[in-house]
Amino acid sequence: MISEQLLKKIQEKDALLAVIGMGYVGLPLAVEMAQAGFQVTGIDIDQEKMRMLNKGISYIQDISSDQVYDLVQKGFLQGTPDFSILKSVDCISICVPTPLRKTRDPDISFIINATNEVKNHLHSGQLIILESTSYPGTTEEIMLQQFEETGLKVGQDYFLCFSPERVDPGNTVYMTRNTPKIIGGITPACSELGRAFYECFIDTVIPVSSARAAEMVKLLENTFRSVNIGLVNEIALMCDRLEIDVWEVIEAAASKPFGFMPFYPGPGLGGHCIPIDPVFLSWKLKTLNYTARFIDLATEINTHMPHYVVSKVTLGLNRFKKAVNGSRILIMGVSYKRDIDDIRESPAIDIFRLLQAQGAVVSYTDPFVPILRIDGQEYTSIELTGKNIPEFDAVVITTDHTRFDLKQVVEQAQLIIDTRNATKKLGPKDTIIKI
Repeated sequence: MISEQLLKKIQEKDALLAVIGMGYVGLPLAVEMAQAGFQVTGIDIDQEKMRMLNKGISYIQDISSDQVYDLVQKGFLQGTPDFSILKSVDCISICVPTPLRKTRDPDISFIINATNEVKNHLHSGQLIILESTSYPGTTEEIMLQQFEETGLKVGQDYFLCFSPERVDPGNTVYMTRNTPKIIGGITPACSELGRAFYECFIDTVIPVSSARAAEMVKLLENTFRSVNIGLVNEIALMCDRLEIDVWEVIEAAASKPFGFMPFYPGPGLGGHCIPIDPVFLSWKLKTLNYTARFIDLATEINTHMPHYVVSKVTLGLNRFKKAVNGSRILIMGVSYKRDIDDIRESPAIDIFRLLQAQGAVVSYTDPFVPILRIDGQEYTSIELTGKNIPEFDAVVITTDHTRFDLKQVVEQAQLIIDTRNATKKLGPKDTIIKI
């Protein structure tokens, strides 16, 4: 049987693998595959990335160039922008982006393009796994329908699964190999092959009953976080009205050993997953005449937070009889979370834009993001010194990088708006405003 032949190739590490989309998800996945002894080809339309990969250079913070160089030199890993390599590949993982359009509906064009490329080279004995986050039904409605047009039968001639990526950039404890992997196939045979495949390089593999269930798992994980962050952000707004320190309240509540899980307020949601994944689910349910009220409310609250931060800047400057218009304001940290270089959906960029729109002269500092491009303009990170900190009318801490000398900032800044409780051990001080 075809499935048995493919299973044997996988188990003996004779299967040739390809990863389509070599970004934050694809490169770490390809490295794990190659380290397990498979020959892996990374495919990406970004030719500069592929050039760097073939020179053994990593362009992802969580993967070292030493790892990449070693695998490239040994012949286990290579990169190409040419999809024709798929005709000789046994297993394909698709890790392309799935952003939102400006209209807040899912943009699955990258999945569609990858599907068309796979379809053009689809042959008997292939395993295809989609890892890109999308709404429940994507694997069946987009990929399966296209592949069936070739005349090949899923579960017999080729095998199709969904396995949600669970990458957490900057996490040094849970990485690709030791983060449990969910797998759901179109048929039981697909699921079994998918599980056997991942078990070759992932410590724990958890099968679910279908691709739809696997798609829903990812959306539940990040909807859970989005809704709870939305709740705690609203609690922060409430505490502001009640003149209560929300950080003190959360810390005290977290002492309860059962029935409470602490989430923390912030300047807004960032990263590719939490701000986007719940919207995929909400959009899908709208097509079924159902309103995902929790998701929509949490999204509304979370997307409002940059505006709330700017209102705090305005109030702070008013203390000194200054207007936002013309004030010099420093954004500290533009990546979406601590100690990484990922700026996708970062609320700091929204705050940057909002302050500029009000006439502020905005600069930023971020040791992980030396160059920042916003709306066609390029900005360079400034280095904080004892001399230049007092030159700013306000400093907004949007990302609490551990490299920041916050003691120096607290001592020398005229005004600080702290969105991360980063100055907790350095205050209280009249010139520090927390959300």
